[in-house]
Amino acid sequence: MEKPAFAIEFADGRRAQFQHASSLLESLEAQDIHIEYQCREGYCGSCRVRLKEGEVHYLEEPMAWIDDDEILPCCCIPKSSLKLQ
Repeated sequence: MEKPAFAIEFADGRRAQFQHASSLLESLEAQDIHIEYQCREGYCGSCRVRLKEGEVHYLEEPMAWIDDDEILPCCCIPKSSLKLQ
């Protein structure tokens, strides 16, 4: 099944589309949008960003502690368009 395309917008004006990637982080990297990361598996929390709007689905429950308004792009995919900070 093909994953739908969702718009990803950052507070600093960067924009991307999510489509055909195993994680949000991989999709962003493919579009030359770089965020800090280390483990790529939800353990360290280095890729933590604030979710202003939208919903994500975690492929596996992250081990890193995150607030209700934060996501880990390394281990999630969007369920809708996203606004991130």
